[in-house]
Amino acid sequence: MASFSGGKQQSFPNQEKFPDLLELKQLAKDHLVYLLQSIPEQKDLVIDPGLMRPLDRIAGAQLLKSHGVDKIFKLDAPKLEVGGDVRMFLIRPTVDNAKFIAGQINWDKKMGRNRRYKILFVPRKLYVCEMILEEEGVFGDVTCDEFKLDLIPLDRDILSLELPDFFPGFFLEGDQTWLHTVASSIVNLQSLFGTIPHVYYQGRCSQMVWELANRLESLQDHPRDANQKEIGHIFLMDRDVDYVSALCTQTTYEGLVDETFGIRSGYCEFTPEVTGTGKSLRLLLDYNDMIFEEIRSRHISNVFGYLSTQAKFVQSGYEKGRSLGTSGDIRDMKQFVRNELKDLKQQFKSLSIHIGACESIMNSKSKQLSFEEHLQTEHSILEGVGTKDSITFIEEEIDQQKSATTTLRLMCLLSLTQNGLPTKDFRNLQTHYLHSHGHEQMLTFMNLRKLGLYTEQVTAEVSKMSVKDVKTKLADKVKKTAFKGLCKKFNLIPKAGEVNLKNPDDMSFVYSGAYVPLSCKLIEQVLARGGWAGLDDVSKQLPGTSYAEHKVLSARGTAGNGVVPEMPCDKIVLVYFLGGITFAEIAALKLLGKMKGYQFIFATTSIINGDELIKSVMDNTTY
Repeated sequence: MASFSGGKQQSFPNQEKFPDLLELKQLAKDHLVYLLQSIPEQKDLVIDPGLMRPLDRIAGAQLLKSHGVDKIFKLDAPKLEVGGDVRMFLIRPTVDNAKFIAGQINWDKKMGRNRRYKILFVPRKLYVCEMILEEEGVFGDVTCDEFKLDLIPLDRDILSLELPDFFPGFFLEGDQTWLHTVASSIVNLQSLFGTIPHVYYQGRCSQMVWELANRLESLQDHPRDANQKEIGHIFLMDRDVDYVSALCTQTTYEGLVDETFGIRSGYCEFTPEVTGTGKSLRLLLDYNDMIFEEIRSRHISNVFGYLSTQAKFVQSGYEKGRSLGTSGDIRDMKQFVRNELKDLKQQFKSLSIHIGACESIMNSKSKQLSFEEHLQTEHSILEGVGTKDSITFIEEEIDQQKSATTTLRLMCLLSLTQNGLPTKDFRNLQTHYLHSHGHEQMLTFMNLRKLGLYTEQVTAEVSKMSVKDVKTKLADKVKKTAFKGLCKKFNLIPKAGEVNLKNPDDMSFVYSGAYVPLSCKLIEQVLARGGWAGLDDVSKQLPGTSYAEHKVLSARGTAGNGVVPEMPCDKIVLVYFLGGITFAEIAALKLLGKMKGYQFIFATTSIINGDELIKSVMDNTTY
């Protein structure tokens, strides 16, 4: 039988000391059951489409039906004529959702249908929604409550708010609506697992969240157990601190599965090409799948060989069963069926899917004749060499109308690594793109410029600006895009060929050895130094504020020699990405944890990749 060395013990050698994040799931499930039981009759449940998959991670259809839910609908239209006499809505507190609900209620009134309505706002109700209900004349027809769902366990070490709109909302539009949700999630984590003694953050959003979390903490009625400390460090990181890592092509298996098929709330919809059955299959990807757990953080070049080896083990297991069947030894056969056959079937199913996924990824890349050239261009951009060739390649990709998001990723990557593009190149690439994909994308370029993702070098604007404005603009530009200086400081660009992709000891393996994620390198350096001491020159080049705080641990005491003893929680690190984290960054930090003895917990507003980041700021596209 196969020995899956990548199981729980390898990832977490001290699993008994690791916080049980599934407590968050149980608390959310209990609260949902309580809210469902508030209406004991049979009822219909109308769900915000964006909450369908997150709700799957908390409560399946069976649990809903066992607590009085008769039919389930999506909230995607202002009319819903079918259903019973009691209707419960489960929604995010948005203007559109409030208008949809008001439309449905008013339609029922028009048709003479008398229903009872209850709205559950997730995670909290906002005044603007109540105002819209009142303006539409339906506020008196509904009762409102809150389903306080914040961080959802996607895996035993990954938590997500599943708020993909957080990035464009805050970083592009300045919307602070969800900061309260992030801050509350931190307060809730500390309520469950104790005060986190070491706090670090980088960025304006992180600063606002931490200050709000402290205010919310001060309003708590229940004092916290000072001796309970299961998490030693928390590091809050704004996404705009490191856009480059989000835009680079991920080359780990999990990262490529996300970029190729899409992983939403931990579920992946594998195409018929992968399943080989003519039907798609929605599969939950987490640590319970031992095959996936072993290969998820591997470089793609090191996956297929492992899968082939495991396939031979499974085949030998089936051959053992067949030999027992022909031997006539009923007792041994029964023992085989009871103890091994079920595992073999699960492993066979998992292997079939992941082998199919690998083949599909390889085939899709081979069909894109320029994929290798695309990857090489990306690496040249990161190294800062062959800029003219890179621009020529991007122009050809645009003119051939290749993926609108992929080419825009390259344009943004080029701009970020060059501290903005010269006026001629900036305008030339933008013109090519608009001619190829439509001038309606002008707003997209305005958004990218506002975020600092695609910018023109400051010198082009100097003649039109005052000296004071020029200095301000230059300082802001340097702070946001000082890529080359950071690469030199932290050695973020390894020399070609020096990274072992099979047995990696460098975090750059997640991008085929081309780049060490700046976000991960910052976390490594701050943890090693216990703060930002010695990194003043770096923090000045990063957007937002750098901060470190160390709280006194009264329960720790000192050893006889006066040395403060290490506690188990000192090796548990919670990293919280505001604006999204990539699977590549997760894999890189897992490798760092393995090398330095840390165990990381990953929290985020959502899981993202480069295409999703670009799509989130594109104007009215279907890409």
